[in-house]
Amino acid sequence: MLLSLLPLLLLLLVRASQASHFLGTMMTYYPEETFTDGSVSVVLRYKLNFVSCSHSDAWQCNGNCGAQTQTLNLSVVEEVSGEWCQREGAITRLLPNNAGFETLLAGGDWIYSIQNGILSWRAVTAVEMRNRSDIGKHNTSPQTTILPALRIPSNCAKNINLLAFDPDGDEVRCRYGNTSASECDPCTPPSVLSVSSNCSLSFSPTYSNTELHYAVQLVIEDFPTQNMNLIQTDGSQEVKTTNDAISKIPLQFVLKVGPPVPSCEDGAYLPRFLPPTPENRAQLFALAGQALEINIRAEATQSVITGLLYSGPYNAVKNSSGSGNFSLTWTPSASEGGQSHPICFVVQAKVTLSPG
Repeated sequence: MLLSLLPLLLLLLVRASQASHFLGTMMTYYPEETFTDGSVSVVLRYKLNFVSCSHSDAWQCNGNCGAQTQTLNLSVVEEVSGEWCQREGAITRLLPNNAGFETLLAGGDWIYSIQNGILSWRAVTAVEMRNRSDIGKHNTSPQTTILPALRIPSNCAKNINLLAFDPDGDEVRCRYGNTSASECDPCTPPSVLSVSSNCSLSFSPTYSNTELHYAVQLVIEDFPTQNMNLIQTDGSQEVKTTNDAISKIPLQFVLKVGPPVPSCEDGAYLPRFLPPTPENRAQLFALAGQALEINIRAEATQSVITGLLYSGPYNAVKNSSGSGNFSLTWTPSASEGGQSHPICFVVQAKVTLSPG
């Protein structure tokens, strides 16, 4: 099991008027079985983020799609103030051979007042299922997850190290989506946010007193650490170098830049994590059928910690044991054994500032 902690951000619990409803999505995939007739199965896990749990959408498939044998709506996580809802699901596909395919989520609209001019949504996953000569099996996508909305005070420069892990040991790189490649509609990046190839986001302060929303539309890709071949069922091969992406997945969410706070120091108005909270991008291991408990502690001397927001496996359970003390408990099933399951969380806090 893989655990990732986003840098602790102050969530001011300010709701904007929203009639449109999309707040992003993500998808990952894991190969499952290879059968004697050459067919293969793959499970795709996704999250859909909306303002209301009443909204839903469906992924389309292009290419070697085979048959969709199972679709599971695994869980719904709703932010307590009603700001967002995250739906988690899984799709299992049985493919006639190991040629790849593409999934597409398209529609509209993002929430109102997106500052970088994004209206419609579009997200693409490129699934690579050919056998790899370097590891002797099918490719697995990078693993990641995200909350539907992240809040940052407008006067605080922040670096956010996103979860970006690859079970095959590949190099994982992040970038903004490309409009010409139809990876989003359009892919205009937020002017206040830069992304590095190692999946770190850097926020540049705006000092705005008004809450501003930005659509963040990222693509995460895996690159082999040495040249290798992708081998199809019919024997045909394709060379992949260390500069060639193997697969790609979308990671999309909303950045909400809120009013300034008097101090950007962690632990004052902005909460900070304390032990025994695991470190950022820590990897924890759990046995199937046995509960893993993740203890989380945070403090803020000038604000009130009100809750924990998280995105993780569908059957994770959250508990609170007093201000700033939380736990997440997850018991993996036998079918989840040998896989990586990402978790990210932030502490939610509220501050009351005197006028003037």
